[in-house]
Amino acid sequence: MNALRKQSGIALLEAMLAVVLLGIGLIGAIGIQARAYTALSEATMRSEATLASESLVGIMANDQSNAANYVKAGAAIPPALAAWHADTLKVIPNADITVAVTTTTTPSTAQGAVGIFNNRHRVDITISWVRKAGDQASKHMLVAYLADPS
Repeated sequence: MNALRKQSGIALLEAMLAVVLLGIGLIGAIGIQARAYTALSEATMRSEATLASESLVGIMANDQSNAANYVKAGAAIPPALAAWHADTLKVIPNADITVAVTTTTTPSTAQGAVGIFNNRHRVDITISWVRKAGDQASKHMLVAYLADPS
């Protein structure tokens, strides 16, 4: 009988220890899941910024003669960018977007092309966003060169 009294309560102690260890494991799993969600959200924003930038380069490549109309610095949105800008803000809320276009004119190297000049446009697109308050700003930058097809 004496041996039984010494063993009483051990099962309860083991069960309580198991619950504590399970709780620590669950807290760790929740922490990993929260970090994975943050990384996924950031990757989604980055891919949306990439798609938006590439889309604008495609639009500008089809309208090179009006490349200067796509410049955006500050709050003013040029009419040529209005639709693209609105679409970008739908997928990247509160994004700060700048578009710079630098045009250089060089003489044509084609044989017999005297007095013909080609335009080359350097397009710098920067999209910045903050995923949640207090986070550091993320930035996506794209530099593309567009040359007249002639």
